Amino acid sequence: MFHQIWAAVLYLYGLVFNSMSQCPEHSQLTTLEVGEKESPDPHLGTWYFIAGAAPTKEELATFDSVDNIVFNMATGSAPRQLQLRAAVRTKNGICVPRKWIYHLTEGKGNTDLRTEGRPDMKTDLFSSSCPGGIMLKETGEGYQRFLLYNRSPHPPEKCVEEFQSLTSCLDFKVFLVTPRNQEVCQLSSK
Repeated sequence: MFHQIWAAVLYLYGLVFNSMSQCPEHSQLTTLEVGEKESPDPHLGTWYFIAGAAPTKEELATFDSVDNIVFNMATGSAPRQLQLRAAVRTKNGICVPRKWIYHLTEGKGNTDLRTEGRPDMKTDLFSSSCPGGIMLKETGEGYQRFLLYNRSPHPPEKCVEEFQSLTSCLDFKVFLVTPRNQEVCQLSSK
């Protein structure tokens, strides 16, 4: 009898513990449409890189020298294409312009972005509970990382804490927050 009661108590404890430690569901964004009649308007415009998370430090090493990054996403010159321009401010104050093209491919309920010239790289878009926020999961040859972007260069600290909590729960234990101490570089118009 004692063993049955003890087993029931341990079972209930396991249920309670399991319910508290499970990762929350994280819904993917709806598929972006880029065509003659539809466009990804909610995702176009200016975005600021806020934080990143990865399983290892090496997967975030590209951001070690970064103070801040501002992006502009616009429709591309072809259907289902997005033009992305970035201005990277390094910690030593240098501005580095970047640009690339994403190709949108539709999958089952998700948006799969493929980077032109980088066939190994895949980017998935996720919603963020943070107002004005979006999360990207980049995977490529030898790396995977989650990246948090926001419409504001300085979102509420709670946004960063929730991102860290979620990514940590998904076993992305290495975390990086951009300092964002310096002035944002101007995006080039080309």
